[in-house]
Amino acid sequence: MFQHHAKKSSVALAAAALLLGAGAAQAQTRTLYIGMNGGNMERTYTQFVFPPFEKANDVKVVVVPGTSTDILAKAQAAKGKAQMHVMVLDDGIMYRAINMGLCEKLKPSQNMAAVPAIAHLKDDHAVGLSMGMTGLAYSTKIFADKGWAPPTSWGDLADPRYKGKVVVQSMPASSFGLHAFLMFNRLQGGTEKNVEPAFKAWPGTIGPNVVEYIPNSSKVVEMMQAGDAALFPYTLTQVELMKSKGMPMEFVAPKEGAVLLLTAQCVLANNPDAALAHKLVDYLISPEAQALAMENGSYNPVNPQAVLKGKAAQEQARMNDILKTAVAVDWDVVNAERPEWSKRWNRTVER
Repeated sequence: MFQHHAKKSSVALAAAALLLGAGAAQAQTRTLYIGMNGGNMERTYTQFVFPPFEKANDVKVVVVPGTSTDILAKAQAAKGKAQMHVMVLDDGIMYRAINMGLCEKLKPSQNMAAVPAIAHLKDDHAVGLSMGMTGLAYSTKIFADKGWAPPTSWGDLADPRYKGKVVVQSMPASSFGLHAFLMFNRLQGGTEKNVEPAFKAWPGTIGPNVVEYIPNSSKVVEMMQAGDAALFPYTLTQVELMKSKGMPMEFVAPKEGAVLLLTAQCVLANNPDAALAHKLVDYLISPEAQALAMENGSYNPVNPQAVLKGKAAQEQARMNDILKTAVAVDWDVVNAERPEWSKRWNRTVER
């Protein structure tokens, strides 16, 4: 009888010890959740960028994958009791997130100070993570066959010789299409607060040149290969990626300026581990993390102190050069007006 009790209590003790052990292990390894794009971004950051931070801070960084719109919806649903710690969004959507009160102000640091002013969003409620640029891309094959000189201006989208050879991503759905529309609007004398000039001029100028308005940029390369797309709004990063796969194309920063296309990050307000979340955001803009993201996933650094080698260094030097004349759009105005613009675009442009 006594033996039986002793056996039971030793089993209970062993179980308690196991539970204590599990608790201690749990206390050691915390988890941070970061909302960001899946695919190449999730792979690059999980395999190459997060590990040094995880090791140094005894933490596991887990990606919640989704598009910027998906991630914003998740953050909104959990407002006041954030379940993610950090989120990475396209700049236009990040402005919306900040205006909804979803992001905490970031803390000053050496890394924050190194990032150029153009990549600090709304009084440091978010900061750039990687730098992109929308300009014009063209098929070097079609241009050579036709004997055309490379494009130099956003206005070239309206050049009559490109009739039926221009592809534009639909403005309501795509940053690329929106950027082209806003830069053409500026050429017509408009501003973000007044897009009347572009709406008036587009149907009779760029309109006849457009072979197709596409919902996103993934279709553009197959159209170029089929000989249907000679000229289209696109990013330097995408062009470099496609060129590395043997596509005959080139990127031009128009003389009026390429448009800044930032991927930005913020710490979610009221999240369960704010101090560590701020630490992660700061690490992700450190020269080391930025170099890892560029060399393993072609994510152009926002921190100019990132040390790059070989092709990555050449690409970044070109990006830094384009940045000198780059244009940033007024996202607060754009976000307020875009639903109305989209309706009008569908009615008058893409009908």
